[in-house]
Amino acid sequence: MTEKCEITLTINGCAHTIRVDPRRTLVDAIRDDCGQTGTHIGCEHGVCGACTVLLDGAPVRSCLMFAVQAQARQTRTVEGLANGDELHPLQQAFIDHHGLQCGFCTPGFLMLAAGVLERDPNISDDDLLDLLASNLCRCTGYQNIIKAVRAAATQMGAR
Repeated sequence: MTEKCEITLTINGCAHTIRVDPRRTLVDAIRDDCGQTGTHIGCEHGVCGACTVLLDGAPVRSCLMFAVQAQARQTRTVEGLANGDELHPLQQAFIDHHGLQCGFCTPGFLMLAAGVLERDPNISDDDLLDLLASNLCRCTGYQNIIKAVRAAATQMGAR
């Protein structure tokens, strides 16, 4: 039997001190222990991208990380994208360009794109396609997701 350890996760700027098994995944800790349920659990093998969050600004698959690995780091989930009532440009673009249907994959796509576009809004079309191909969507056929991310990139680059 493994002894639980106390860790503090900083999620969207708020500290959450929790006790977890050292092998608890970050996605489970985010959802179950910290109450941030916008991050979805899909394949649990790092393939689908539904669990993508930003760790110190970089997109990571939270199902492939242990929660203890995120201690003393900044985690940002989809709940941390909007600024109060003001949607992040990516969130607004997904609405404007119909970039979602069932919405299950959407948080992962938003966080993946935010992690890249906030550093480089002038990403090339080829690099954008490579990036978005790493997450799976079973509903949209990707065209509207691509349009939405490109529109957000344009807006973010103009800031």
